[in-house]
Amino acid sequence: MTERRTKVTFARVLRTGRPTPHLIRLVLGGEQLAGLPVGQFTDHYVKVVFPAHGMTLPTPLDLEAIRRERPREQWPRLRTYTVRAWDPIAGELTVDVVHHGDEGLAGPWAAALRPGDPVHFVGPGGGYAPSPEADWHLLVGDESALPAIAAALERLPLGAPARVLVEISGPAEEQPLPSPGAVELTWLHRGDRPVGAALVAAVRALDFPAGSVHAFVHGEATFVKELRRLLRIERGVARESLSISGYWRRGMDDEGWRASKPEWNRQADAEETVAA
Repeated sequence: MTERRTKVTFARVLRTGRPTPHLIRLVLGGEQLAGLPVGQFTDHYVKVVFPAHGMTLPTPLDLEAIRRERPREQWPRLRTYTVRAWDPIAGELTVDVVHHGDEGLAGPWAAALRPGDPVHFVGPGGGYAPSPEADWHLLVGDESALPAIAAALERLPLGAPARVLVEISGPAEEQPLPSPGAVELTWLHRGDRPVGAALVAAVRALDFPAGSVHAFVHGEATFVKELRRLLRIERGVARESLSISGYWRRGMDDEGWRASKPEWNRQADAEETVAA
């Protein structure tokens, strides 16, 4: 049997920027980005590959061979980031990374990147784009969901009504979110509250317009679970009209969250069934 290999794309940093104090924007390019299958969805994501401590990543990179031949502590780590923009003509892929000083793996890495530095990634994946058939749109998320929300707003049909709730640390993290739609955007400043607390309260208090809604709700898993119950059970939003998932979970790294996410989804499905 032929072993199925994970395709790893090699790119280089073209330039970096700081749209807000805690956001680093990476623009990637390179020959291997030609024909990258990005564009169908507005929540496309890639998994950036990081070498284990003290290791370097070869090019070409064969993840299966590394996992087969090296001990687990030498396996590369993956971190998932939503594609903020893709320019197929220029061959430029834009990814936003939240940066909180020396915390975590990807933030310090992104802060140290310079033009010409190599970046390996897997993907893209994706599954959501705003439906042109919906009467109105609801987009809810924290910083991790902001790139996908921004991309979705750019894709809205002309004049399409949208209620948008984005939770960020404070006013300095606000940024322009252009859209051809009729957007009501609310920035929620977290302050000292737990991540997502302001979003749950805001969605609960939201006056839902008449008609069919297409909703996108992503971010920290705890508040996402609360909003899944609220939207599915209390508001009666059909499953097929709702894109909802935890992008991350407090107290877990990306590997831990990916491993536990299937069970988390099963529990959420079971709770939803009981509540119904």
